[in-house]
Amino acid sequence: MPRSYETLTLEDAKRMVAAAEAKAASIGQSYNIAVVDAAGHLLAFVRQDGALIGSIDLAIDKAMTARLSTAELAKLSQPSEPLFGIDHSNAGKVVIFGGGIPVMIDGRIIGAIGTSAGTVEQDIAVAEAALAALSPESDTRRSGAGRSGQRQASTHR
Repeated sequence: MPRSYETLTLEDAKRMVAAAEAKAASIGQSYNIAVVDAAGHLLAFVRQDGALIGSIDLAIDKAMTARLSTAELAKLSQPSEPLFGIDHSNAGKVVIFGGGIPVMIDGRIIGAIGTSAGTVEQDIAVAEAALAALSPESDTRRSGAGRSGQRQASTHR
């Protein structure tokens, strides 16, 4: 029997990108912004005018890393820690510095955001703004039967 799972939708990704773009504008920095779905596939990508070309892959890879890993990855990948060197795995696409954040509902990852072009602190702030666009208050698709903040599941086979 096919299983279903929750994932970000294109509508979610568009809201996230719009919020990230607004945050980038507020700090005066053009950004690369990537959103991946629950399976880690690219759902949306924006390169704002003037955003660093070298940050395109970083934004996408930050989103992928956030989808595939745990919050402790950066700590565990430091010298003398058990995952030191993991950033060289997966063809060097694992990014262990800030700017990638998983999107979670009820403890399950349903996608991720990755941003790149500013400082690490700016990248985190832009990604957090994108995540805030999916707060329960901004989710217009909630059903009356669902729990607060829970999105309807998208079925994928």
